[in-house]
Amino acid sequence: MKNVNELLGLKNPAEVNEKLNELLASFQVYYQNLRGFHWNVKGKLFFTLHSKFEELYDDAAEKVDEVAERILTLGGKPLHTFDDYLKTSKIAVVKDEHDGLKLVEAAIDNISTLIRLEREIIPVAEKIDDEGTASLMSDFISEQEKTVWMLKALID
Repeated sequence: MKNVNELLGLKNPAEVNEKLNELLASFQVYYQNLRGFHWNVKGKLFFTLHSKFEELYDDAAEKVDEVAERILTLGGKPLHTFDDYLKTSKIAVVKDEHDGLKLVEAAIDNISTLIRLEREIIPVAEKIDDEGTASLMSDFISEQEKTVWMLKALID
């Protein structure tokens, strides 16, 4: 019986899975940052940001699941411990920040890092004809670019 990669026509998705795990770990830290932003935001924009951060972490949770399932689809093993996430993430933990504007800036920085990682995955996926991963990353990027624009508009 053929394995999943043979059935999908993918040669060697190991590099794609490695990059996806880096993205997964970064998404997990981003998600946890957003939870903290939601709980701890203070200031004139409290009501707006409290709701927005909840919307963003709900979206991040869905993307975490999609990335992990993509790794599994490609025959890989998604990272699943906080220890692994912290070692692998390209996003830093944001701790003890309450100022709404600084939290928005941190969210923009986090999302920009995710976009950079997603852009790095596309050519790696294309190299092995992995249209599914390339398309998923493209969809994420389009949505996140709009989010960055909107968050930037809020604080400019």
